[in-house]
Amino acid sequence: MQFKDVRFVESKTLTLTLDNGVVEKPKYEFFKSKAFRVLKNGFWGYCSGEFDVEEGFKIAEKNVIEKGTSEVLLESCKGEYILKPKISCDDISIEEKIEFLKEIEKTLRSYEKIVNTKIIYLENVKSVEYRDNCGIEVKYTVPRTGVIIQAVAKEGSNFQFYSERILKPSGYECVNKAFDVAENIKKVLYDLLKAKLPPSGEMNVLMDPRLAGVFIHEAFGHAVEADHVLQGATVLSGKLGKKIAGENVNIVDDPTLKEFGFYPYDDEGIKAEKRVLVKDGILVDYLHSRETAAKFGSRAGNGRAQATMEPIVRMSNTYIESGDYSFEELLEEVKNGVYLLGTRGGETNPATGYFQFSAQYGYIIKNGELCNPIKDVSLSGSIEILKDIKLGKDLAFDPGFCGKAGQLVSVSDGAPHSVVKAKVGGGQ
Repeated sequence: MQFKDVRFVESKTLTLTLDNGVVEKPKYEFFKSKAFRVLKNGFWGYCSGEFDVEEGFKIAEKNVIEKGTSEVLLESCKGEYILKPKISCDDISIEEKIEFLKEIEKTLRSYEKIVNTKIIYLENVKSVEYRDNCGIEVKYTVPRTGVIIQAVAKEGSNFQFYSERILKPSGYECVNKAFDVAENIKKVLYDLLKAKLPPSGEMNVLMDPRLAGVFIHEAFGHAVEADHVLQGATVLSGKLGKKIAGENVNIVDDPTLKEFGFYPYDDEGIKAEKRVLVKDGILVDYLHSRETAAKFGSRAGNGRAQATMEPIVRMSNTYIESGDYSFEELLEEVKNGVYLLGTRGGETNPATGYFQFSAQYGYIIKNGELCNPIKDVSLSGSIEILKDIKLGKDLAFDPGFCGKAGQLVSVSDGAPHSVVKAKVGGGQ
């Protein structure tokens, strides 16, 4: 049977920016289009645009130019989902939103050493309708709202930058915690201005939930995307059913959580569900689109796309489950080492499992106690650190946008405070 599907996508976005107290012109974006796919003779044909449905399928079929080996998991379901916010962004005027940003800036500027601020408010409502010719008909509407707060502090010739963000599948209610974030930014910048360069070498490292979550997303999550597995481009190829981590390690991807990676149906019409990837240290599943699920005999649900681009295997809310340690007990486990917080990016290689990240800042740990702050610190190691990791009780999520194959999608990374042994360096 020839397989074909169509996605109707509509998106409205508002961006407000307050740059050093100056309000930039509000940016409105509206997107509406359709995406068409046809699978014929094992080869995909695709097109997107404001065509009527029959014309779109004809163009997509013309783009089937070869024979191939692709197949697709056939399912049937119908459904509709609307996420209703507690406070609709439409009920808050532009003037109120701008005044809100100004109040955040005023909070930041109460620390006299802050010399530069940038606050960005984002709101988006995305509606998707999906249909295929084997019985799936679903549609959903999800609002996403948030604020990104950035600041630079200066003391002499020493400049330090720090940022945090709140991004949720919700309405205006999610930005209520922005003032707490602004207060924390002031505290961190105060410490950063006094921070020294870190020690270097292999040592015990206590990662905060944001840094540990980025590790799970980057070093582990991309390595279990089944398209990478099929390409042999991941260190976890052929490892299903094998122990890859300590028995205390459970890793999950769950798009049903109301975190930034939330979706009720993926972009191939599959109902979202929690997927356990690692159970008691054993790799039990990969992440799948309908195509990779058909090849592995598994379940689909992680086919995601930016706008009307082609769905590919993507993460959603990916996290390592909590353990049993309190924060104080983790400090005692480290004894002498470093506590690293946040991330300023880095690089990973799914084929080798190697990673290197830059933390936003940190602290020396001596005899189980937090001591002086450190900056410009990097962390490196491999996915092997999962075999000996101690996990705290305080699971938390950090939102962001994940890039792959030229597409960005909303995700969240989750982890508790975690202790590992890894290489630390800095001062580059």
